[in-house]
Amino acid sequence: MTTITNESGLEPSGQAILCVPYMPELTESLMQIPDHVMAMELMREMRGTVIELGEDAYKGVSVRCKPGDNVLISKFCGAIVKGPLDGKFYRIINAEDVFCRLKGDISKMIVKNPITQSKQQGGEGRTKATILQARS
Repeated sequence: MTTITNESGLEPSGQAILCVPYMPELTESLMQIPDHVMAMELMREMRGTVIELGEDAYKGVSVRCKPGDNVLISKFCGAIVKGPLDGKFYRIINAEDVFCRLKGDISKMIVKNPITQSKQQGGEGRTKATILQARS
């Protein structure tokens, strides 16, 4: 088993959990993604790897995760911060925001909202523009 060490310079306190959000590998290009845009994209990501638990995380309740676990977390929860020591992006969340542990390769797992998926596939999902056209 791989030992996870926290090299970020961030130490979660209370019920906080420090995670590394899943970031697919980006191909090299001439366009650089600004940090604020990357932070917004990482807030939407629901997959992550636990780095460290705060001292009160899961105190008195069953433990949902431990350092090194790949987990499914709530969308738009917590905060995205850059580690002061290593300059990488991290996500700090509350212990309650962890839904489950993920087994296997998280890069092959696709997390989709059923409503969004139906709109993307041209299913029965109706957009606001479609509804406005129907009223006219």
